[in-house]
Amino acid sequence: MHHFIGTYECKADAKGRIMMPIAIKKQLTNVVSQGFVLKRSVFNSCLEFYPMKEWKNLMEKINVLNRFNKKNNDFIRRYTAGVKTIDMDNSGRLLIPRDLLKHAKIKNEVVVSSTVNILEIWDKTLYEKAINEATLDFGDLAEEVMGDKNEDKIS
Repeated sequence: MHHFIGTYECKADAKGRIMMPIAIKKQLTNVVSQGFVLKRSVFNSCLEFYPMKEWKNLMEKINVLNRFNKKNNDFIRRYTAGVKTIDMDNSGRLLIPRDLLKHAKIKNEVVVSSTVNILEIWDKTLYEKAINEATLDFGDLAEEVMGDKNEDKIS
């Protein structure tokens, strides 16, 4: 599993291309030849950028769902709606398809942010708003999500 580090700003041009920040390009060096998947986020108005290996791992988990269950089919259809395979060119640019630009409301200023094994691509204003809203109760959230984990427990 690949783990990304950092949050970086960049710009989108009129054609929807973004130049990946150098620090991200360096972290993508080992996976760039395999390609990437770009999709709409489930919970936010941003895009999720998956190295192909991470996407395939996720699809293996989803593929075990029983497709004779309507909820499973509906989930799969909606989860994969708008999914695109994309490549990074030799200059380190990504061409983001128009429908995905529209979904993420990306205009000019962009934030590329690590979320462990994938990257999120945000319009800068929406990213800052999401981060500011999340900080209001982040201590409570951190305690709820991570507080019951006993990191020092020896198995």
